[in-house]
Amino acid sequence: MALILREMSTTYGRSPGGYLWAVLEPVAGIMILTAIFSAGFRSPPIGTNFPMFYATGMVPFVAYMNVSAKVSQSINYSRQLLAYPSITYVDALLARFALNALTAVLVGYFIFAGIFLFTETNHTLRLDRVALSYAMAGSLALGIGTMNSVLMAMFPIWQQVWSILNRPLFILSGIFFLFDTIPQPYQDYLWYNPLIHVVGSMRSAFYGSYEANYISPLYVFSISLTLLVLGLIFLRRFHRDIINS
Repeated sequence: MALILREMSTTYGRSPGGYLWAVLEPVAGIMILTAIFSAGFRSPPIGTNFPMFYATGMVPFVAYMNVSAKVSQSINYSRQLLAYPSITYVDALLARFALNALTAVLVGYFIFAGIFLFTETNHTLRLDRVALSYAMAGSLALGIGTMNSVLMAMFPIWQQVWSILNRPLFILSGIFFLFDTIPQPYQDYLWYNPLIHVVGSMRSAFYGSYEANYISPLYVFSISLTLLVLGLIFLRRFHRDIINS
């Protein structure tokens, strides 16, 4: 709890607006996408509500990106505190994950509530699909973040390399399109992007006619668990070297 409070004060307490920026960032992205695509198309790929379509893509994607980025910096962020025996690397990881995962859920709640309140929509909400999308995004962010926390602490250049590798994900994660509309063989290749499953689950939660049968939670959770276990093994082996470096 002390690490969570520290994270809250340093991340959200120093900038004007604090938590407001956590909401405004995805909202601005949704508004820009809505303005651009509504000018060129009569309707989104599914349904008639542009803000809802892009929100179902942006919200889980931004949640994954923000949480994984925060978890990735856990060891570097708390490096000095880890010298104390009472604070472990697991504490540092869980504190950052818990705070930012809860923040992502609240941000999504405010965004979807605003869309339901201020736009005309007849969507039916399936909360189990929403929960599944957040669970997959959170587990993936924790697994990748844990692995990256080791790599970034030991090899600082990995942060720049990972940033470059992540850039195409904004286009390849189904924010602008439906996975089902991609022709073969590219659809089969794209299936291996775990964020396709995360976005698909969120989208199916708001569109009753969209089943998204390609979603495989087992695939996403398997990747997440594998990376989490590997990251923890490496941290157990090298955390003293990282602290002393």
